[in-house]
Amino acid sequence: MWWSRYAQPNLQTWTDDKPLRLIQNEPDRHDPEPKAVACYGLLRADTQGMLRRFVDGRPVSAVTTQFLGWLTERLAAEGKTALLLVWDNASWHVSQAVRAWCKAHNRRVKREGGCRIVVCPLPIKSPWLNRIEPKWVHGKRAIAEPDRKLHVDELKHRICAYYDCELLESIAQKVA
Repeated sequence: MWWSRYAQPNLQTWTDDKPLRLIQNEPDRHDPEPKAVACYGLLRADTQGMLRRFVDGRPVSAVTTQFLGWLTERLAAEGKTALLLVWDNASWHVSQAVRAWCKAHNRRVKREGGCRIVVCPLPIKSPWLNRIEPKWVHGKRAIAEPDRKLHVDELKHRICAYYDCELLESIAQKVA
């Protein structure tokens, strides 16, 4: 999921005189912070909670495999033996590197134990079938700031406060 510091979510309001509109903030060329923050998330069916990690940079295959590794370690520590992963057709989900990593991970889990991954891809252009999508939309609306852009740290803290989850260290993109 992308969390923009500038774009405002679609919101509706009712007022007596005129409608209240959120204005999209304009980027500043001299602002060193990124325009948006990327985040991976998992909606848990057992607890209805979310496990979430921010990404430094863009979500790419190498970052996806790092997230999946962290996720399966955490779930295995809780005694979970399988992760049913429902996701869309984003390039960093369906890449050869991610598919190969999942296969290798499942072979290792079969030998040594742990939490295996069962991937259930969604049909193309059908985000409404993914139960996490409405959660993302509500979160974007809840943290919106109508009259100013948020700093990256403030944005991350608001997201964590809304989802009631801890702010963990971001997953760094490894540059070769």
